[in-house]
Amino acid sequence: MTKAIVTVIGKDRVGIIAEISVLLAGYGINILDISQTLLQDYFTMVMLVDVGQMSIPFPDVKEALSDLGEKLALSIRIQHEDIFRSMHQL
Repeated sequence: MTKAIVTVIGKDRVGIIAEISVLLAGYGINILDISQTLLQDYFTMVMLVDVGQMSIPFPDVKEALSDLGEKLALSIRIQHEDIFRSMHQL
């Protein structure tokens, strides 16, 4: 299993989780865990996903999520789990 972390930040609105989930499923990416919260009007979400069976190259997934983020006025990023861990170690 190859894991990655998806982070989402932006103003809350209906359908954020649904739109991101549909995009990921369309590329064969399975959502393993989700943590989301609201800070006043701001939505934050972290997803652990399995990218081991995805149907397109990782850079194309990054671009698709970035494009969706622009459409939804959100910051959406994906990183391989090992890179995410190394960046967030103290």
